[in-house]
Amino acid sequence: MHLRTTTPFKWAALLAGLLLFATAAKADRPGFLVDSTWLEDHIDDPSLVLLEVRYYPSRYFSVGHIPGARQVQRFADLGDNHAVPVMRYPSMEAFQETLRGWGVNDDSLVVIYDDSRTALASRIYFLLDLYGFDMERVKIMDGATTEWEAFNDLSTEPPEVTPGNVTLEPAREGLVIEWTDIYRDVYSLRNPNIVLLDARPENQYTGEVMNGAVRAGHIPGAVNVEGLQGTDGQKWRPLDQVAAMYADIPKDKTVYAYCHDGFRNTMAYIQLKALGYEDVRLYNGGWAHWGNELSLPVVMGDEPWDAAHAL
Repeated sequence: MHLRTTTPFKWAALLAGLLLFATAAKADRPGFLVDSTWLEDHIDDPSLVLLEVRYYPSRYFSVGHIPGARQVQRFADLGDNHAVPVMRYPSMEAFQETLRGWGVNDDSLVVIYDDSRTALASRIYFLLDLYGFDMERVKIMDGATTEWEAFNDLSTEPPEVTPGNVTLEPAREGLVIEWTDIYRDVYSLRNPNIVLLDARPENQYTGEVMNGAVRAGHIPGAVNVEGLQGTDGQKWRPLDQVAAMYADIPKDKTVYAYCHDGFRNTMAYIQLKALGYEDVRLYNGGWAHWGNELSLPVVMGDEPWDAAHAL
């Protein structure tokens, strides 16, 4: 029997094909996303700080968490507790103190997961980016505990934590905007180089459902893309599917994004940055602020502008 041999040329072509496939697969997912297998391989890394943020914080104890994970209380730990609304961004000093309480140092490997399709985890990610942490050392666990529990147990006991000494930097320029920026640039000047993005569910955008404010509807001029549609269960969809969601938003525009309580807009932030958008800014306060300020204009329906505000 004659055995066929593979020529060096064919081996090289096969290797090139495998490398191309691996590169394409990697490009299809943001570099900051990791999975349960990655975490299993790094769980004993002494620099690892694992953070869990659940929609209902009590489930850290009642349902359990990955062993070693610190509990993040999504409102108390991630907002300005003395501001109105409460989910304005915490000061650098307050967030630094919170991080140190979780044991974070300047060289920590911070891994974040939630039970809300990474929307809650994205808030921590954004705050770390806002205050100058080394984002090469920040990961979000895609799939949360869903895959972890297939081969590993959860714990209901909080870990012992040695306080950290992380040092943050003043807020980076150009990441946070206030209501006055939107009122001036979008509503008054109609700046064509700015896109206002409403990241809430469609029924909140149209005004069918009221949430987070005494008024329903959206800010005049806003277009609606809900970032959670870029996930399938607890996992991100491929980046080409995420890109299709934002296809009508040009990459050369500045994006102002908001939601109702400060989580969906940070998810929009990490999605847009993963897609290559360079200038994305988040409204500090969001609909919980704008919708409660009775003098500010509101539009009902599924169009960015209504007849009263279109001209």
